[in-house]
Amino acid sequence: MNTIIEQSFSVPFKYQVCFSEDIFSIGNKLFVDLLAKGRHAKVLFVVDNGVAEAHPQLVAQLKAYANAHSESFSIPCEPIIVIGGEASKNDEAIYKKIVEATHLYGIDRHSYIAVIGGGAVIDMAGFAAAISHRGIRLIRIPTTVLSQNDSAVGVKNSANLFGKKNYLGTFTPPYAVLNDFNFLKTLDDRDWRSGISEAIKVALIKDLSFFTWIEDHSSALAKREMKPMQELIIRCAQMHLDHISGKDPFEFGSSRPLDFGHWAAHKLEHLSDFRIRHGEAVAIGIALDSTYSYLKGWITEADLLRIITVFKTLGFELFAPELGGENLIKGLQEFQEHLGGQLTIMLLKALGKGEEVHEMDHELIHQSIELLKSFNQKEDLVNS
Repeated sequence: MNTIIEQSFSVPFKYQVCFSEDIFSIGNKLFVDLLAKGRHAKVLFVVDNGVAEAHPQLVAQLKAYANAHSESFSIPCEPIIVIGGEASKNDEAIYKKIVEATHLYGIDRHSYIAVIGGGAVIDMAGFAAAISHRGIRLIRIPTTVLSQNDSAVGVKNSANLFGKKNYLGTFTPPYAVLNDFNFLKTLDDRDWRSGISEAIKVALIKDLSFFTWIEDHSSALAKREMKPMQELIIRCAQMHLDHISGKDPFEFGSSRPLDFGHWAAHKLEHLSDFRIRHGEAVAIGIALDSTYSYLKGWITEADLLRIITVFKTLGFELFAPELGGENLIKGLQEFQEHLGGQLTIMLLKALGKGEEVHEMDHELIHQSIELLKSFNQKEDLVNS
């Protein structure tokens, strides 16, 4: 006899994505107002070392802010300073140090971990928070364009393993996301530029008007004008939130529309030993898959030149030596393994409209690489 008992339930998730400036000035109560009311809380801070170096007053500012709002929260130990960038996800000792701190300082499910840094550090700290006590509330405070408009907005947390990006991870929504635009002022040009590629990605597959807006403001963005950057971040973050609230936020299926350009990008990062940063790799991946879409006959040459020109106006390089050979093709298989199902790649049916395919022509990929290389070498695409 077979006995089957079935259970079904749903759990609603809700979190705020906030935009502000000087969030740890004592008069700005945004952070403290987000904490659960009526109960004193501990907050364990994790800080990207690049942020700590660029903002040497930050740790003292955190302590002063906590002292000023001591009725609401306290900091039980010195903020944990961790190496920034992808290196933070490559060494398991780093996330384990955060887990150990939750044990040593009594950071429980009624406490918070607040992580201040770029997307990789936020991924790693989020993974540590998710596996400690089966989930400690996480407040993300992203400090780069890429993390403010993309990675920190979503529900993913991760660390790298076996030479594979995001092999370990969870789908765990944050408690809140606080974007402080002032952190962007100290970014170098590469990090300022890198995050724009994720906005181009979502615009190309979902919203032609947004792509046109980026096209019209590409020179201003390249000159580091803050007002258009703020608008880009807010608009891009909203589009990501809209997607997350859709039918598959925890990615049980094989469809990954927001991974447009990412199958090649993930492989390029590893092949370059992370010399190529994530946003730069995404720009190359988008350009490659857009070129493939053109050679497939889905978008016109004029469409493709618009995409390439925007990237070049922003200052992106669109070719890397690692694109050659068969190593990049292996990224397709690894991407399929990461999806856990059939290969699903997002291409462009038109500007502003993505189309998923389940196989890629390897010869057409090689042709796309060669055409992309020629585009990268041309100074004036429009008149070439």
